[in-house]
Amino acid sequence: MNELRQSPDEDIQRQLAARNYRDAFEQLLERYKEKVFRLCVSMMRNESHAEDMAQEIFVRIWKALPGFQGQASLSTWIYAISRNRCLTDLRKQSHRPTISLDEPGGEAALEHFEAADTDPLATGADLDIEWMLNQLSEKYRPAITLFYLEQRSYEEVAEMLGVPVGTVKTFLHRGKKELLKIAGRQPIRSRCEV
Repeated sequence: MNELRQSPDEDIQRQLAARNYRDAFEQLLERYKEKVFRLCVSMMRNESHAEDMAQEIFVRIWKALPGFQGQASLSTWIYAISRNRCLTDLRKQSHRPTISLDEPGGEAALEHFEAADTDPLATGADLDIEWMLNQLSEKYRPAITLFYLEQRSYEEVAEMLGVPVGTVKTFLHRGKKELLKIAGRQPIRSRCEV
């Protein structure tokens, strides 16, 4: 029998239809806060900046909720807001580049590497994936993150990035090739293994 597939966000959409924006936002925040944060980290390459960016994105989502028309899925709408906000900030940063010796997150990264050095089995896989994604070209990172880490379909990734499905496949193919090269120069963990 061919059953209608229920939207994963149908509960939130019912709240929106009933104009219960506060309840809808609370559900939306709980469901999407980690995904938005991971996207921000992958684009901004700085955890503390990504936290600030994610908070700002959710403020924008809160303000825009009454205008959500459902023309795209809720997840696509949230991703588009998140991606556009990160891209805007990245463009601003490129116009006024700065170099700081007190880079936010520098101490946290050092502690992370020291922990990996003292316990080679602790967070090794996370360190590898995070490091490799940070080395990946900005052009391919969102497609790789959405397809492999968020487990989105080609069509969903294409819609979220605003590109054709063929372009998504090209980005994934080239991104995987780039990741294989990056894996060949993997840092720290390979030296820590017992």
